[in-house]
Amino acid sequence: MKYCLALDLIDDEDMIHEYEAHHKTGRPEIIESIKNAGITNMEIYRVFDRLFMIMETNSDFSFEEKDAMDRANPKVQEWENFMSTFQKPLPKAKPGEKWVLMKKIFQL
Repeated sequence: MKYCLALDLIDDEDMIHEYEAHHKTGRPEIIESIKNAGITNMEIYRVFDRLFMIMETNSDFSFEEKDAMDRANPKVQEWENFMSTFQKPLPKAKPGEKWVLMKKIFQL
């Protein structure tokens, strides 16, 4: 399966630069948690202060199970809390929603 999600960053060049720096190599424990959830490939792209994430997953992947695994993992919680200092929700995101699942509207 392939999923695309979007999220905004705080529109501050220094903060955006720092956010990107933290994603250059990634933390091993975060990468491990991503793989353990059934995500086989993940890419994040940026334009201005908007982020786009493309996730490829195995057939067993579940957003609900990934969320439960993340809540039970102190290292993931630490990472998410830290990343939240750089992020802001999309204008129409639900309260507490970070990454918003995008709807595919075209494929060649």
